[in-house]
Amino acid sequence: MNSLIIAARELRNLFLSPLAWTILGVTQLILAYMFLTQIDYYLMLQPKLVGLPGAPGVTDLVVAPLFGNSAVILLLITPLLTMRTISDERRNKTISLLFSAPISLTDIVLGKFLAIFVFLLIILLSITLMPLSLLTIGELDMGKFFACLLAMSLLMAAFNALGLYMSAIASQPTVAAVGSFGALLLLWIIDWAGTNSGHSSSVIEYLSIMRHFENLLRGLVNSTDIAYFILFIAGFLILSIRRLDNDRLQK
Repeated sequence: MNSLIIAARELRNLFLSPLAWTILGVTQLILAYMFLTQIDYYLMLQPKLVGLPGAPGVTDLVVAPLFGNSAVILLLITPLLTMRTISDERRNKTISLLFSAPISLTDIVLGKFLAIFVFLLIILLSITLMPLSLLTIGELDMGKFFACLLAMSLLMAAFNALGLYMSAIASQPTVAAVGSFGALLLLWIIDWAGTNSGHSSSVIEYLSIMRHFENLLRGLVNSTDIAYFILFIAGFLILSIRRLDNDRLQK
């Protein structure tokens, strides 16, 4: 219950800042343009696909690329959302008030995590409405569509958890943002060298967040990819709690 109260307060404060509204507006504008571009691309290819057995449909050529592009946008904006969650408390000298409040560190971390996650879900909702508009003129592969939604939800939570941890260990929001972006980008491209050379390590492949995301984006829902995201999210949330606990003991 305490974590929900903290989440509601953090979310309210987030919407009181111009950053949140700017991110919503710019993200929607960019993704709408990408969506229309993918539709133009599909319409250009459609005459060539007619009659081909097993030809990709609108879900493969429009919806999946839209969510893939959205992931890249999230890679850029999530550090901006998470950078102030804890580091701002440290910079403003208000973190001692959090430690003295009658709430657990777990509630604090979960509350801040849920606030950012709800905001990201609002972005996901605006993205989801775009492919759903195609139902007025055609059909979607709903299995792949829901797999894309699952992939985006897990990716958002993973980005959020890592960004929250970076905010917990950084003394300045800017440092937290740069650290989050660097860590996420590394996990995104970590297996590129192995893929290009054809000699990719299985460990590096498992660490690559992009590989697990792309599997779900193609509609290949399996326990390995889901377990990766769950462990990733839980691991960084636990690290954030431990970091705050260490700070509290030093006060």
